[in-house]
Amino acid sequence: MASTSVRHHTMFIGGEDVDSGSAYEIRHPATDELVCTMAKGTVADADRAVASAREAFESGVWSGKSPAERQEIMQRIAARIGTDQDEFIAAEISCNGATVRQAAGFHVGMAGVHFDYFAQLAGSYEFERTIETDPVPTASTNTIRREPVGVCAAIVPWNFPLILGTWKIGPALAAGNSVVVKVDEKTPLSLLKLAHVAHEEGVPAGVFNLVSGDGPEVGARLASHPDVDKVAFTGSTAVGREIMRLASGTVKKVTLELGGKGPSIILDDADLDFAVDGVIFGCMLFSGQMCESGTRLLVPAELHDDIVARLVARVADLNVGDPNELATDLGPVISRRQRDRILAYIDGARAEGATIACGGGIPEGEEFQRGHWIAPTIITDITNDMPIAREEVFGPVLSVLSYSSLDEAVAIANDTEYGLSAGVWSRDTDRAAEVGRRLRAGTTWVNTWHAVDPRLPFGGYKQSGLGREIGLGALDEYTEAKHLHVDHTTDLGLATFALVLSTPRHG
Repeated sequence: MASTSVRHHTMFIGGEDVDSGSAYEIRHPATDELVCTMAKGTVADADRAVASAREAFESGVWSGKSPAERQEIMQRIAARIGTDQDEFIAAEISCNGATVRQAAGFHVGMAGVHFDYFAQLAGSYEFERTIETDPVPTASTNTIRREPVGVCAAIVPWNFPLILGTWKIGPALAAGNSVVVKVDEKTPLSLLKLAHVAHEEGVPAGVFNLVSGDGPEVGARLASHPDVDKVAFTGSTAVGREIMRLASGTVKKVTLELGGKGPSIILDDADLDFAVDGVIFGCMLFSGQMCESGTRLLVPAELHDDIVARLVARVADLNVGDPNELATDLGPVISRRQRDRILAYIDGARAEGATIACGGGIPEGEEFQRGHWIAPTIITDITNDMPIAREEVFGPVLSVLSYSSLDEAVAIANDTEYGLSAGVWSRDTDRAAEVGRRLRAGTTWVNTWHAVDPRLPFGGYKQSGLGREIGLGALDEYTEAKHLHVDHTTDLGLATFALVLSTPRHG
């Protein structure tokens, strides 16, 4: 049961706080200190949440509201993310160790902007349109309706719970669906607060439910549940495959945003100072714990040593430390397990003959003996067949590879099972954009990284995912297309079925 010395949090189902018989301990990644406890949900809790969501959907308390009504309520929620920003930031930092600057700018700042975008989509989305058709063989009116799918399950990862949760909750609510959010057990607090805020601002009970629980049990139940109509998942490719398998039993709609191994290509004409800073930002932000991080750097062979020297010198300027301090650039990684996994990848690369140009272990200093820390690491003498270059490390680790021609650079960049992100650095943006067109990735940046806009789609090629989140078509993933055909023929002899049925013998 939960300790009485720290705050205990519960799930939110049907507009009510719901506890369970056991609890997770939430520990701060920087210090390993106990922050709070969280109810550990079960399959029964998932079933209760789905039943609540289904009842709310069928009742029409939300799905029956006009788009304008949903927009108004959602805009109030978006505004609360801004006014309650400090609470949301504290929730993110205490659970996942994000720095305060990053949490303000990305984790929470972007979440409010993106939720407001989905609110606006609720009012502007074309839920119904009439299609002009030929009057032959019969005159008719044909309407395309976009209707909510029903109950949507959102399975959210630990790294960006609020923003990635918003990408699923926002369009689901905008389209008129009910949602069941399954939070990661390490980072439940920001989405739990969002659930309460949504209820306070007018989202009816049962429309927004939040459960916790182990992924192989609660997450799997939501993915396979016969009363869940859509599942949206962000996480590893391995788990994404299992989500697809489980969802196939009821042929439900699926959106998957999975792993990545983003290639970052510096061209021979690049401004090296600018590119080096951009590459470090692309790889090291949030200690590399981002699926679309640029973790493979491809450099011209003749510039390799110069670029590596610049990278090492620049990384030495990074301030690694307390995520609550404004001066901090890099904080900890999420857990001891993740830290040890990253160290194993680094040790494996070293054993295969790679060179650790900087970092490669736990930073020096007494303050780093608690919590889960990895020094920003740059590794050279790598080939693209090594695990360090092919597998998602999810840490502050940059792998540097050389290329001798642009064709070789593109071939190396595309030689991966992933296709989430890529980037090109060059003074000639036209040339860089042409290289970008050859890269097999859902997002390709030129002279920047992590540039995500709610109006533009985000998702991956190959085993980096299925479908797209955000963007102009975000609500398409949360609606079903219905063709409504109204025939205006009144003369039985002119009706299309007269082609098969003979004229009646008796009037």
